[in-house]
Amino acid sequence: MTLSNATDRGPLFFRDRDWHPPAYTPGYKTSMTRAPHRALVALGSTLSEETGPAFGHDMIGVLDNNLVMNFTGQPAIGERIIMHGRVLDENGRGVPNVLVEIWQANAGGRYRHKKDGYLAPLDPNFGGCGRTLTGPDGSYEFLTIRPGAYPWPNHVNNWRPMHIHISVFGTGFGQRLITQMYFEGDPLIAKCPIVNTIGQDRAIQALVAPLDMNRAIPMDCLAYKFDIVLRGRRQSFFENRKEGM
Repeated sequence: MTLSNATDRGPLFFRDRDWHPPAYTPGYKTSMTRAPHRALVALGSTLSEETGPAFGHDMIGVLDNNLVMNFTGQPAIGERIIMHGRVLDENGRGVPNVLVEIWQANAGGRYRHKKDGYLAPLDPNFGGCGRTLTGPDGSYEFLTIRPGAYPWPNHVNNWRPMHIHISVFGTGFGQRLITQMYFEGDPLIAKCPIVNTIGQDRAIQALVAPLDMNRAIPMDCLAYKFDIVLRGRRQSFFENRKEGM
């Protein structure tokens, strides 16, 4: 069952579109230049966007979902965590064979990117990205390092809360959703200008992963559970497509 036909069965439970933030939000400085000034134009998809490439298990390496080890084969520095959950449709059914990719800052809050000039050091053993395919029940799991918070040049002394970026692919590159996962109890969530563009608290809470001690490994790592819902009123908040898949 693919992402597309999993969500086509039965009636659609439409998402509350009012919880999507306006494009122009002055508190988030770059939205002032990126927000559209004219009415949007809807473009139909083409055959190349609706079909392939398809993703197979042979494309996923043994360590692709292990960000602690997958960059150099030596362990990364920081607090080890398990990030896990399920990709679900609007009826709560797991969606299998979905490509889930993540990327993040290291434990000090720095990305492995040439334009990241934050003074925190790079971890030589942490690349900061991984991928996996969901199982038959829609489940996924990553072993990673809890990312650090970091400052960003929005307004004076703005900091991004600890977060992990998530990309979910359907059956082709034209079917892609992007979101972020935050961590339960982080006080910077309420202070983040990007988070505060979201008008409804329940939409924000859908992006916060609760601590899951049932999956934590004693003397090793904590765990956080984050389900990704593709459509309907319980849909996860997606940055790039408020209608979902």
